[in-house]
Amino acid sequence: MQILLEQATCEIEVKKSRFIAIACPLSDLSHIKEVVNQTRSQHPGANHVVHAAVLGPKGDLYSYSDDHEPKNTAGRPALEVLKGSGVTNILVLVVRYFGGTLLGTGGLVKAYADSVKEVLKIIKTEALIDKTSFHISMPYHLYEPIKKQLIEAQAVIDSEEFAVEVTLTGTLSSSSFASCASTIYDLSNGSCTLNPIDG
Repeated sequence: MQILLEQATCEIEVKKSRFIAIACPLSDLSHIKEVVNQTRSQHPGANHVVHAAVLGPKGDLYSYSDDHEPKNTAGRPALEVLKGSGVTNILVLVVRYFGGTLLGTGGLVKAYADSVKEVLKIIKTEALIDKTSFHISMPYHLYEPIKKQLIEAQAVIDSEEFAVEVTLTGTLSSSSFASCASTIYDLSNGSCTLNPIDG
């Protein structure tokens, strides 16, 4: 699965109706209402703000709304495109400004699905990697070699605390945690351990 890195927006026009698709990173389904309300306030003249969202490591949590479009002509087709995209932790809003011509159910389904397809073409994503948080304490003389080892393992160091010893906290891909921990243990002659943080 891929996850969305940053917000992206694009617009299509169908028979004078404007469809503005906005893709946003999403960490929790409970945030959707707030984002929808913000978007409504930014587009006070819009007729509909439809949403579709996919969430979770397996992309198996969903949310969608037709926002007063005929049932299953807006949110559902938008969601189906999202589900097929391999992207998770994503919310796509489609803002519709009615252009005066009714599109019919088939036309609506196509317009909302196409809006999502277009925004998916321009989004930036990265692979969803299972990460493990860690902390490690070490004497000052081991700080440089251990930090170098962590950086080589592509760890992200969130904080460094210099007290009696140096303590680092950060995250590391779960798949490389064991080998990195083993290397650090050997490097320090068994005096330093890379400790996972639960939760």
